[in-house]
Amino acid sequence: MKNARRKFLIVLLVAILLLVIYTIWDNNRIKIVKQDIIIDHLPKDLEGYKILQITDLHSKEFGKNQRRLLQSINSIDYDSIVFTGDMALNNETKKYKPFYDLLKGIRNKENAIYIPGNDDPEAYFVNSKGELAKTEFVKGIEKRGVKFLESVYSVKKNNSSINFVDFEASILNPTQSYVRVNGIFVPAYERTVQYTDHREKLLSEVSSIDHLNKNDILIALNHFPVVDARIDTLLNDPNLKFKDRKYDLIIAGHYHGGQIRIPFIGALFVPESWYKNNGLFPPQNRVKGLWEYKHTKQYVSAGLGSSEAIPLLKFRFFNPPEINVLTLKSSKKNSSN
Repeated sequence: MKNARRKFLIVLLVAILLLVIYTIWDNNRIKIVKQDIIIDHLPKDLEGYKILQITDLHSKEFGKNQRRLLQSINSIDYDSIVFTGDMALNNETKKYKPFYDLLKGIRNKENAIYIPGNDDPEAYFVNSKGELAKTEFVKGIEKRGVKFLESVYSVKKNNSSINFVDFEASILNPTQSYVRVNGIFVPAYERTVQYTDHREKLLSEVSSIDHLNKNDILIALNHFPVVDARIDTLLNDPNLKFKDRKYDLIIAGHYHGGQIRIPFIGALFVPESWYKNNGLFPPQNRVKGLWEYKHTKQYVSAGLGSSEAIPLLKFRFFNPPEINVLTLKSSKKNSSN
């Protein structure tokens, strides 16, 4: 009996050791996940347009100066690159180097766009003169050739255009006084008096998407996925413009694909207050990847890093880091995963 117990313990310890080794390896490899996005009215000028999504780095380092991550990124032929938030470890960190090293080493930044996440340092502050000013974090991003998206950014290709818009800004109605939207993270600077004039300018810029034509594509960027229940709420809110927008795609991150995933079961938890139990045992078809709800397509990346939301669980489990290549196509015949 003692020999059998000893053998069992040895096998168990070996299995645990192998699992630890695998998890360490799995947390440091990089998958390139490809997804075709079918858009029925996609003009020929934008057929095959590729968007590379990078999200939720959380200051993780993939080799010295992000060497391995940069090898993956620079091996891809893309038209635009979008960073959908949580690139820093947390919103109080001064450890910008992992993200800055990444930006410095990316070769193709012709159309590079960043939107903040809840764990990124805030974008603005009120300085000693009482003026609204950009933070060091955002200045560093812009210095390295990346656009901080607050309203809309358009890329023209012949007679067509692809328009990237900040989702939360795009649903606001500039003709009304500012309406507080339920269910979103609001940084402290947006609550200041100094931000009011800046917000009006941004909403005026966003209003340009009211006049898009059939050859124009509208893609919204948001750190947070827009869950079904929130879409229902937005559609029924007369003070917002969500129902007037014809988004061809929403691109988001935040969930990390569940971060801790169990084989044959999936994600045990995502940080989502719109779900029952605040995201415990979420619907698995809404954790990552592409889905559509009420004519709104949405793609959510599992991202690269891991958060500190749950103590002692700052790692990914059966959930390797990923970057995502989204290819716009007009025909379902050409779709593939």
